[in-house]
Amino acid sequence: MLKRKHDFQIIYIFVSLFILIAYSNFLGLFPYIFTSTRHLSIAVRIALPLWLGYIIYSTLNNINFFLSHLVPRGTPYVLIPFIVIIELIRRVIRPLTLSVRLAANIVAGHLLIVLVRSPLVSAPWAIIILIFGGLILLVILELAVSVIQSYVFSTLRSLYVIEVNSPNF
Repeated sequence: MLKRKHDFQIIYIFVSLFILIAYSNFLGLFPYIFTSTRHLSIAVRIALPLWLGYIIYSTLNNINFFLSHLVPRGTPYVLIPFIVIIELIRRVIRPLTLSVRLAANIVAGHLLIVLVRSPLVSAPWAIIILIFGGLILLVILELAVSVIQSYVFSTLRSLYVIEVNSPNF
């Protein structure tokens, strides 16, 4: 199935993005190290260029295919302008929703760790041990989330590319 050089280049790009996001999320678990993917501007800068470039490339190469997928078969003629607008908006907001998903999940985990950590200053020793146990479990969970988020990001990006290329998707 992967016969063209182009297919292998896309795979390398997705694997590189997976490693970049997983590494960035993992580094954010260390104290005083900033997770870059928690900012929406950084997450959009990761999601937008490849998506936009691929959409422009595939649209220019096959404009009829792009336009034919804006309106499903059997759509009443009255609804066609609205369906086209909705489909265009859906295609435009995809990298933004992908970026928001990545940033929100990373921020949520870090906020949870900060909230659990905050009573350490005034807690008695018995509760401090429980809090440390909870923090260790949260850090393990955040390690898993950092890998899962990079997997979800890369998988959704690849699905978006497949949808642009596949007539049956």
